[in-house]
Amino acid sequence: MFVGVGASRVRDMFEQGKKNAPCIIFIDEIDAVGRSRGAGLGGGNDEREQTLNQLLVEMDGFDTNEGVIIIAATNRPDVLDPALLRPGRFDRQVVVANPDIIGREKILKVHVKKIKMAPDVNLRTIARGTPGFSGADLANLVNEAALLAARKNKRIVTLIEFEEAKDKVMMGSERRSMVMTEEEKTLTAYHEAGHAIVTINESAAYPIHKATIIPRGRALGMVMQLPERDELSQTREQLHAQLAIAMGGRVAEEIIFGEDKVTTGAASDIEQATKRARAMVMKAGLSKELGPVAYGENEEEVFLGRSVAKQQNMSEETARKVDSEIRKIVDKGYERARKILTEKIDDLHKLAKALLTYETLSGDEIENLINKNVYPTDKQGLKVDDEDKGSALSSMGLKPKIVH
Repeated sequence: MFVGVGASRVRDMFEQGKKNAPCIIFIDEIDAVGRSRGAGLGGGNDEREQTLNQLLVEMDGFDTNEGVIIIAATNRPDVLDPALLRPGRFDRQVVVANPDIIGREKILKVHVKKIKMAPDVNLRTIARGTPGFSGADLANLVNEAALLAARKNKRIVTLIEFEEAKDKVMMGSERRSMVMTEEEKTLTAYHEAGHAIVTINESAAYPIHKATIIPRGRALGMVMQLPERDELSQTREQLHAQLAIAMGGRVAEEIIFGEDKVTTGAASDIEQATKRARAMVMKAGLSKELGPVAYGENEEEVFLGRSVAKQQNMSEETARKVDSEIRKIVDKGYERARKILTEKIDDLHKLAKALLTYETLSGDEIENLINKNVYPTDKQGLKVDDEDKGSALSSMGLKPKIVH
């Protein structure tokens, strides 16, 4: 009886529920009061814990609340107090995950009702290119596309606006005001071309959706891949292909410009490759040397305002083996990328030259350029003389083999 304001409000809420029975009481963000007890510094007497205690009493006391159904929502079920999840309380859990491709398409259909669309907009294609998007993300995507169309004084929203909106949401806004030297643009073009050429030649890789050397967010350029469908798991072959693709940019820089001219542009690629290799060894059990065993990582947790390292649950010898296996897996991806780019050096030059001229190429345009030597019909002007003084390639002493 003698507790604070929160507990008093819980009692009042249930009293109102009983008066209006049958009724539903819905509590959003239940983790605000339902967090595990004993984790704070109050010794179990702080206000939040008293509120939770009152909630537990009301939900499962001596008097049954007939006609009162309690529903709660949270995106942090891992921090809830175990007493909240016992039978008689929140004993039924419904997991609402991010929508799959069919769900994303249906959600898009709801949000596009308020805008006028061109006939060329295929919602299934947009849904396929937005894996991991929530309903709110998709609503934001449609809103961004409408804003882009309005800025261009268009009466309808076309596929171009949807593509630009998706790029903006996923990768950040274009930084066209960013001044890059010809040398930097050329190096970026070869870096992204390296990623793209390895992607094309890796059978287990996802198809290329777009390659660009226009800076977005923190990146100077990027190659986007588009899965054919939502992936629930990945094979060892796919993971090794992704490692080779990640190393493609760094390898292209080394082959074309030499080791002394290699830049820090591949830092994020190397970081992602290392994380993927570490997960393969320590979590997925995909290392033949260490076998199907999960190994813990050195993690840090905050306790009383201080960062305390958890004890690593493996021996020093095993830790050395883990580091060795991670290095082997990353080196394997590096060698695969070097082998492909050495064999396909002409394709690398051709694609880098096209990126320098067009800045952005779609997956189909890259495939046609590499496999059929067909340049984009709506992007004329590629035929630049290599000996032109203004050519970025010529200024760096590079003479790629280009078929005009």
